[in-house]
Amino acid sequence: MTKEEKGVVIEELFQKFSENNNFYITDASGMSVAQTTALRRLCFEKGIEYKVFKNTLIQKALLKMDADYAPFDEKVLKGFSGIMFSGEDANSPAKLIKEFRKKSGFKSPMLKGASIDTDLFIGEENLDMLSSLKSKAELIGEVIGLLQSPAKNVISGLKGAGGKLAGILQTLSEREN
Repeated sequence: MTKEEKGVVIEELFQKFSENNNFYITDASGMSVAQTTALRRLCFEKGIEYKVFKNTLIQKALLKMDADYAPFDEKVLKGFSGIMFSGEDANSPAKLIKEFRKKSGFKSPMLKGASIDTDLFIGEENLDMLSSLKSKAELIGEVIGLLQSPAKNVISGLKGAGGKLAGILQTLSEREN
């Protein structure tokens, strides 16, 4: 790969990192061609972009970012590195990794590190926690549900009380007659 080609790849990676607040760095070494193809197919079906890059190119692209990705240098950017870009859904790559492992019975890909809105998670031990993160849409739905709940209680209380009040008034008017 020439110096110009490397520059183009670094710029492409920088653009990807700038456009995607959430990305996962994985290690899929030891996987067969069939397993790698199955992983790529599953990523495509789930709308997750998966590419393999040289660690030095990833490192140079991350250096251009405003956030501090220095912890990735020592622990994450070693060996085989594939990057999963998930866009808005922070937990979808973690769920995909778990789903792929369950289907294939293989222990790869391994989570090396993840960046969720510039918060860094390093190591395989974070996979369960990352997969249980709620998406933006799920959080908005919960907030809307919580905001609607008190209003629904007030309305149902007024409806119920209004019916009882009308019944009491009708009974009192009937007694007077």
